[in-house]
Amino acid sequence: MATREVLHNTEEKMKKAFDSVLREFSEIRTGRASPHLVEGLHIDYYGTPTMIKQLASISVPDAHLITIQPWDVTVVPAIEKAIMQSNLGITPSNDGKVIRLSVPQLSKERRQELVKVVHKMSEEGRVSLRTIRRDAKEILEKLHKDKGITEDDKFRGIDELQKIVDKYIAKVEELLKSKEKEVLEF
Repeated sequence: MATREVLHNTEEKMKKAFDSVLREFSEIRTGRASPHLVEGLHIDYYGTPTMIKQLASISVPDAHLITIQPWDVTVVPAIEKAIMQSNLGITPSNDGKVIRLSVPQLSKERRQELVKVVHKMSEEGRVSLRTIRRDAKEILEKLHKDKGITEDDKFRGIDELQKIVDKYIAKVEELLKSKEKEVLEF
């Protein structure tokens, strides 16, 4: 396994870690209705955990309403249950065929709480990136110890690794600033 391969695999892992942070951020509600709030929720569909977006059409008819129309109306109670168990803080209503979620405006206090949640999520993302860096560094050091790469290659690889980490941490920071601004906006 060459240095390039280690760096390539590490960058792939970091991209997935960043995508995970991005997905978590999209689930934070900002007082505006968005399909992202619910599409990632999982329900038990005939014994298989399935995302709501695979079982229903999700639409946003206005800024404070989300409608979920399942293709199989027998899953309406399961979707409602998943929404109630999530941390969305929204109570669903249905007419037997369509589930409606009314997204209320957020209070100033709730916005401040959400900012703290977003900061915590971004810190978890940075920790994840640093863990991936540590694992890759260990692989590079083991390759050097086992005479798979030269010492120069090891140090070059570690420098490249740090550049990759810095790039993804900067992306997380940029995402954090953007989401914080969005949450605090009325």
